[in-house]
Amino acid sequence: MENTLGKYRWRVVALLFFATTISYLDRQVIALLKPTLEKEFNWAESDYSNLVMAFQAAYAVGLMIFGGVIDKIGTKLGYAIAVAWWSTAGVLTAFAGSTIGFGMFRSLLGLGEGGNFPAAIKSVAEWFPKKERALATGIFNSGANIGAVVAPIMVPFILASFGWEVAFIVTGGVGFIWLIFWWIGYEIPVRQKKLSKEELLYIQSDNEPDTSQEKPVKWITLLGIRQTWGFIFGKMLTDPIWWFFLYWLPSYFSETFKLDLKKPSLELIVVYTATTIGSIGGGYISGYLIKKGWPVFKARKTAMLSFAIAVIPIVFAQYCSNIWQAVVLISLAAAAHQAWSANIFTTASDMFPKKAVSSVVGLGGMAGSVGGILFPMIVGQLLDTYKAQGNITAGYNIIFIMCGCAYLLAWGIMHLFTPRNEPVVI
Repeated sequence: MENTLGKYRWRVVALLFFATTISYLDRQVIALLKPTLEKEFNWAESDYSNLVMAFQAAYAVGLMIFGGVIDKIGTKLGYAIAVAWWSTAGVLTAFAGSTIGFGMFRSLLGLGEGGNFPAAIKSVAEWFPKKERALATGIFNSGANIGAVVAPIMVPFILASFGWEVAFIVTGGVGFIWLIFWWIGYEIPVRQKKLSKEELLYIQSDNEPDTSQEKPVKWITLLGIRQTWGFIFGKMLTDPIWWFFLYWLPSYFSETFKLDLKKPSLELIVVYTATTIGSIGGGYISGYLIKKGWPVFKARKTAMLSFAIAVIPIVFAQYCSNIWQAVVLISLAAAAHQAWSANIFTTASDMFPKKAVSSVVGLGGMAGSVGGILFPMIVGQLLDTYKAQGNITAGYNIIFIMCGCAYLLAWGIMHLFTPRNEPVVI
């Protein structure tokens, strides 16, 4: 059947995948340069956490702004503006000459990257029926992991050969190449001339009304809907854990197990490769259950509960006596997070009409970023406190316990707000 349908929708996923890869490459570079920049600019852990919070605060604003803007101007133009913005900010970071300068450019990066997920999730809603959305989301979301895998290979090489400034210029500049392919290759299905009639009918098989010409829903309206709050709390409690994995795992391995971050790190590559499997596998599992006849919402919730449980073993990282034991536990938790992420994003397009999807994703992403602002404050204070006592590992152990509990709490709150995940009629 797939041969007669055509596969153009999967080309769209490829574009979303590479954009997400570039986005996370731009985010991850500073984590890998952290030991070098700490020495050059005399950063404490709290200084670094302030940079993370600056990014997160701007990212929260960017999600809120782009969520509404993309619903108004469309995915093609909205995504292009976002990528051009954050790529420019990434390149300009090379010219930061102080901690304040880094904070400014990281804020600009976060503001632009706020457009990635609202645009990508809306694109998936436009291009896929519900039974394929989690898989499509899992595939493009795995770009976050590929970016995190590529960075530990690429950044140390650039650092050793050319210096930290060139690392920012190269990683930031890749986004401009992607823009060319996006502008040439993307259009909504009804306007895409390369799309077969059969594939268009398949994309529209859920019989969802075409809302592309309707006015987007106002935020105040969305905030009065309980399903919005279920999504908001789910993101707010779990997004900060991924930010911790992204920004602090390199230094955790460096400080606890003496990993040399000036060389390509197999341990980090293994962790972030596992997250790729989790992202795609998580999307596949709920889609498989739906194809087996499970109701959409039951399949999503069952899958998400299993992923929440899979994170719990990370609390035992404190008992690891060598780095590979820690790698196994952290890989499982990080993979489970990405599986969770693929499904929680899809719940937005399951519950809300297409005209509101980008705005809802923006609101939830903003909440996740607010959590991502608060959590680094805790992380920075804990690590500085225990580092002063000569036992920074104890600080990481407390953080891992918090990570292990976050997903079950989020799942429970989401269930309270959306016990049946009824579709929203606006």
